[in-house]
Amino acid sequence: MSNDQPRILVVDDEQDLRALLQRYLSDQHFTVRTAGDATQLDRLLQRENFDVLVLDVMLPGEDGLSICRRLRAQGETIPIIMLTARGNPDDRIRGRELGADDYLAKPFNPRELVACIQALLRRQRMHEQQPRTNNEAIIAFGDFALHVDSRQLTKAGEAITLTTGEYELLRALVTHSGRPLGRERLIELVRGRGHEASDRSIDVQILRLRRIIETDPSKPRYIQTVWGVGYVFVLESSSS
Repeated sequence: MSNDQPRILVVDDEQDLRALLQRYLSDQHFTVRTAGDATQLDRLLQRENFDVLVLDVMLPGEDGLSICRRLRAQGETIPIIMLTARGNPDDRIRGRELGADDYLAKPFNPRELVACIQALLRRQRMHEQQPRTNNEAIIAFGDFALHVDSRQLTKAGEAITLTTGEYELLRALVTHSGRPLGRERLIELVRGRGHEASDRSIDVQILRLRRIIETDPSKPRYIQTVWGVGYVFVLESSSS
């Protein structure tokens, strides 16, 4: 295998599914490692770097949602695709609240998983290919500053960890400040054209961002709801 192949870590307790995904993803030119539980996952993360984590919700011992919460609390920013039981929207919503970037409902077509992985990798490549300048675009609001080129959010100079999805959504809102954006438009800006995602997934990510940047998330100053439309980011003027 080439060293420049994207590295995928699949965590699922179903051995047959792990073997199937390892074969299929390897055929699609990914380097694949697999784990059956949290202990094996942690061991692999300590030894190797991965580009995408595919994480099943239902695992023995520490489940996928708890793992996602723990990794994000530790500052791990690897994109996470959650595998959830079909017909259980609570898992999908909870996963996004905890920092998952995407989800698939079981059973799924492996081609759909490849499409999700490629979408996450494509966003990362676009960032890496952006030209770096000495005049980085920085958008300030309150104590926060969004560093567009370095994809970083700081508060009073201290870096705040954001997942890929959280950063992309915040950037879309901030760079379109003052302009109400519908949920479908936000999905397009964050995930690209043709990506299927629910309105509810955007609402969940908005809630997460409000918890990060708003003093009182129930009374947001920056990410405001425009009823019947979607959301608008309100930049405060320096004179206010």
